[in-house]
Amino acid sequence: MGKAGAVIRRSIFSFLQNYHYFTSTPAVLAFPFAVSTLLSQSLISSSSLFPLVHGRLSSLFLAAGFPPHRSSSPFSASVIKAIGHHKPAEQPSFSSWIPLFCPLLITQLCNSLVILAANATCFFLLVIFFNFFDVLGLSSPRSQLLLSATGAVIYSIILANAYITCNLALVLAGMEKRGGFISILKACVLIQARTATALSLAVPINMALAAIEALFQYRVVSAYHRAKGPDSAMLLEGMLIGYLYALLVVLDTVIGCVFWKNCKTDIQTDQEETYAHRIEIREIDGNFFAKNGSV
Repeated sequence: MGKAGAVIRRSIFSFLQNYHYFTSTPAVLAFPFAVSTLLSQSLISSSSLFPLVHGRLSSLFLAAGFPPHRSSSPFSASVIKAIGHHKPAEQPSFSSWIPLFCPLLITQLCNSLVILAANATCFFLLVIFFNFFDVLGLSSPRSQLLLSATGAVIYSIILANAYITCNLALVLAGMEKRGGFISILKACVLIQARTATALSLAVPINMALAAIEALFQYRVVSAYHRAKGPDSAMLLEGMLIGYLYALLVVLDTVIGCVFWKNCKTDIQTDQEETYAHRIEIREIDGNFFAKNGSV
C-alpha cells in the first residue's frame, strides 16, 4: 500500500505541475465521454427495460474485452504525450498525438482478444469443475454454493489481473509508440510482483468515479424528475459534474503513466543491483596480471 500511495502522490504532483494543460485540452476531450457515461446511467435507472438490456450489453462488451473507463481515445493520447514529454514546460501540440493513435488502437484490439480469451478460459474451467462435481455426486446445495463462491473469486482475480495488465499495456504502447501483443507481453513483465500495487491504484479512482456518478444521480437526475423538466441551473450543475468526472478520468490516465514509469525504474534498479563484477587474471611470461571486467 505504501508504493501505491507514493504513485498517487507523484501522480497528483504531475497533475498539478501541468494543471493548466490537463484541465483544458485533455479534460475537454474527455468531457463528451464523461457526459455520455453519466447520462447513460440516468437512462438506465429511469426505465424498467434498460437495466435488463444494459446488463446483457455490459456482459457482452466486458466479455469482448472493452473496459468501461480505459480506451484509446484522444484524451488518453494527449495525457500520455504530456507525461512522456521530456520538457514539461512545453505543451504537446495536436500533431504530436497523431503517431500515438495507431499503437493505442492496435493495442486496444489486442487487449480485447486477451480479455475475451481470459473470459472464455474461465467459463470453460468452471463448466468442467461443475460437471466433475456432478459426476462425483457432490451436487448438494452446500457444495454448489461453495463451488460457485470459489469460482467467482477465481474469476474475479483472473479478470482483475487481465484488466490491469491491459491498461498498463495501453500506457506502454503510447509511451513507446509500439502497439500490439508485444506491449501486452512487456506489461506482463513490468507488472510482476506489482499486482497488489496496481489493484490498490484502481480502487480509489473507481470509488471516486462511482461517487461522482451518485452525485449526478442525486443532484441532476432527481431534480429533473421533481421539476418535470430541465432548467439553466440544472444544466450548469450537470456540466460541472461532468467536468469533474472528466478530470478524474484524466487523473486515472496520469496514474497509469506514473505507475508505468515507476515499474521501469524498479526494473532498472534491480538490474543494477544484480550487476556482476569480474576480475580476470592472466599469466604472461610467468607474471600474473589482473584485469577488471563486468558481466
